[in-house]
Amino acid sequence: MSDIEPAGADAAWVVLDTPLDPERLVNFCRDLERLYRINPYLEFRHWYNRDESRFDVAFRNLSNAREFELQLTLDRRSELEFVVYYDRGTKRHTRFQIEPGPVGSRLKITDDYGAAAPGMAVDTGEVDRSLHAWGVALHEYLRREARWGRFAAWRWYMRRVWVPMKPAARRITFIILMVTLAEIALIALVIAIYWAEHRN
Repeated sequence: MSDIEPAGADAAWVVLDTPLDPERLVNFCRDLERLYRINPYLEFRHWYNRDESRFDVAFRNLSNAREFELQLTLDRRSELEFVVYYDRGTKRHTRFQIEPGPVGSRLKITDDYGAAAPGMAVDTGEVDRSLHAWGVALHEYLRREARWGRFAAWRWYMRRVWVPMKPAARRITFIILMVTLAEIALIALVIAIYWAEHRN
């Protein structure tokens, strides 16, 4: 039975099972900037840490074509739950909850759009439609983290090179890598055929 509380009516959420144990997932989530930058629909212009719990950010959300400049306030309610509040906009806060999963741990991310005052309508144009894609990207990232995270070179590349990239740059880099690997495989095949035909 899950201990994660249900979300309210004016909320959207995604739940992902991860291969990391709860303690390791807690440590991973301490890097709030990385957590947000993994979202493939957010193009950040800047992320400034004012202190340990306040951040000034500017980004374009590709899922709704909106530009945002926000101050984020982090409230760590416990080791397994923290909330990020936004100083303006339709989305009031995002809550992150961690619990043990069937294998590893489970992370629930909830975007809350509760109106600031009774009867206030939600601006549907500001609704963040990237939440599902964020969950998918996080699941894939954490799967690779569980497999390769023990290697310092992999951690350096992902944190210092991949994470700061814009989503489009990541896709282009992936395509270039795949083309390069295909070219290497083709060259290896040609060499193997040549060697097989001329070894006698």
